[in-house]
Amino acid sequence: MTIEGFAPAKINLSLHVTGQREDGYHLLDSLVVFAAVGDRLWFDVAPVMSMEITGPFASGVPADARNLVWRAAETAGVTGHIRLEKNLPHGAGLGGGSADAAALLRSLSKGQVGDPINMQAGLSLGADVPVCVSTAPQRMRGIGEVLDDVQPFPQCAIVMVNPAVPVPTGPVFQQLGRKDNPAMASCDGFADAKDLVLWLGQQRNDLQPPACAVAPTIHVALEALEDALLARMSGSGSTCFGIYPDEAAADAAAQRIQRAQPDWWVVSTVTFAADAQPSS
Repeated sequence: MTIEGFAPAKINLSLHVTGQREDGYHLLDSLVVFAAVGDRLWFDVAPVMSMEITGPFASGVPADARNLVWRAAETAGVTGHIRLEKNLPHGAGLGGGSADAAALLRSLSKGQVGDPINMQAGLSLGADVPVCVSTAPQRMRGIGEVLDDVQPFPQCAIVMVNPAVPVPTGPVFQQLGRKDNPAMASCDGFADAKDLVLWLGQQRNDLQPPACAVAPTIHVALEALEDALLARMSGSGSTCFGIYPDEAAADAAAQRIQRAQPDWWVVSTVTFAADAQPSS
């Protein structure tokens, strides 16, 4: 039996750093959505673990126990062959290995394969894993363990731009001058994209300035999205996103940016308004 999974790109529409615990973990307050593009994986139950990596961003991804997907399978109490198709760039602020691990845990659960108790333990693999288990819009707080669904939520036409510069999370947090920033405003749902953009305009990504200091090319990516209703960096970077009025406007912007920057990763897509999985 082959179990298939999809790991959609995680987008932090806003990200406030509100504190730091004694153990070093940063406290966050973030509005998270997921896009209809991402990595894919296939898992075949077998007596021993094995893994292969394919896709345009396969280079440099470990195919052994260093990979969070491998560790997620072991934590769930299953062994087998994993094929992971990496369609998202590395060090991009889009969930990465955490999203892939969550996709495997979600798929194993739906297929009723593995130990449910151990799969819950698998959520401790990374701070971003819990929020990535669902593809619904969520408010994420604490170190990632406090999650609240945000509904209603509009589907948004977006362009994601990665300037081909991976940004490690550690140096970005080291550049962050203040750790006790104000939390986000209340977000009890949004009637439409205009309502959402208006609210987002009053929020921040506290990691955007330090990430731009680490990788100044992020500034260029944000400038390329200047015709969007709102443009911002996701997570700790380096991917930036722009929200557009409709899919046609997003497509046109993506084509314009790709022509100007042929070496960048540029995608026009939509976000999930609720928990969903794409059909292809």
